[in-house]
Amino acid sequence: MRCSLVLLLVMLAAFAAGDPVPDLVVHEWGTFTSISGADGRAVEWLPLDGPSDLPSFVDRSCFSLKGSLPGTVRMETPVIYFYTPRPILANVRVGFRGGMVTEWFPPAAVTPSTATGAGLHRRDFTSTITWRDVTVLPGHDGALRVESAPSHYYAARRTDASLLNVGAEREKFLFYRGVGAFQPPILAALASDRTIAVTGADGDDIGDVVVFQNRGGAIASELIHLMTAGSTVALPAVSLRDEGAAAMTGLEALLVSHGLYPAEAKAMIETWRDSWFEEGTRLFYFASRKAVDSTLPLAVDPAPRSIERVFVGRIELIDSRTIETVKNALIANDRATLSRFGRFLQPIGRRILDSSTPADRRQLDERLRSAVTPWSADRAANLPRCTQS
Repeated sequence: MRCSLVLLLVMLAAFAAGDPVPDLVVHEWGTFTSISGADGRAVEWLPLDGPSDLPSFVDRSCFSLKGSLPGTVRMETPVIYFYTPRPILANVRVGFRGGMVTEWFPPAAVTPSTATGAGLHRRDFTSTITWRDVTVLPGHDGALRVESAPSHYYAARRTDASLLNVGAEREKFLFYRGVGAFQPPILAALASDRTIAVTGADGDDIGDVVVFQNRGGAIASELIHLMTAGSTVALPAVSLRDEGAAAMTGLEALLVSHGLYPAEAKAMIETWRDSWFEEGTRLFYFASRKAVDSTLPLAVDPAPRSIERVFVGRIELIDSRTIETVKNALIANDRATLSRFGRFLQPIGRRILDSSTPADRRQLDERLRSAVTPWSADRAANLPRCTQS
């Protein structure tokens, strides 16, 4: 039953002064995407390059339209949910140490309003995003913005989280993305085409990892719990049997075991299904709470009873088969094949250029630039606006 306007205002006022709320729970999930170099360290790439399927109502920093901000980590789709039996008025602030917030919704204050690759690499660089006067309305329904073009953005709404009002906008969560210039908490390198060397950058135990391969649609994955700061794990053998459904089910269960509600875990899988399980070799890890809070300090006022933050890291591993496929496509100027590698094409191409002879390097570099340029132009043309905070 909906509260009357008077009752609603009284209940909001009771929590507006920042007193702790014993029955408020906040959950967040997100991803860190990086590309491993030959030594296991994350290489620099252009995380904002390539097409985006975010709705046009999502706010974007102006420089993000150009796709020209280099970084080592793409912080993708953190969403913050609120669960409470009563209306609450809250302020939310997230810092991004070593990174720049590039997209967000509902409208928020983002500082600084711009950044450069050199700026991101400063040890003291931090951006912040702040939502003020977030009205949390449990049990309320309301029409949410939807556009005709398909987008993975909407899957995150399929939870039991409370409706949020921020200014004139309403949503089921607070959404943000960004680009970072730091090394992720877990590093991984292909020791061979059959094994991966995994290391915890901070010396702590690595924890749960999922080793994944998709070869022409044949999928194999394996969950491994590593109780050391360093280990070598075997790649699962890919057979004719498609294990894609089992991989998704296993990862969904793992998300729940790390603190997400079942509907949240399902929403996260649905958001990233196409990308996480696409062609290639990769390692997924669960960032420790210490690593998440250090990189993305979160403040919610009034303080909730509990906060769960589940971030999955995705490390792309460039194996010999990928290098061979991309090199042959560059030689043949096979745009269809090159387009399959999307935003990862540039770092893969750089690995190929570094090992090529001077005679071959010039032509391969020209083909690589020619393949990437149309995607960047198309991306800019289809993002109609940006926001200066």
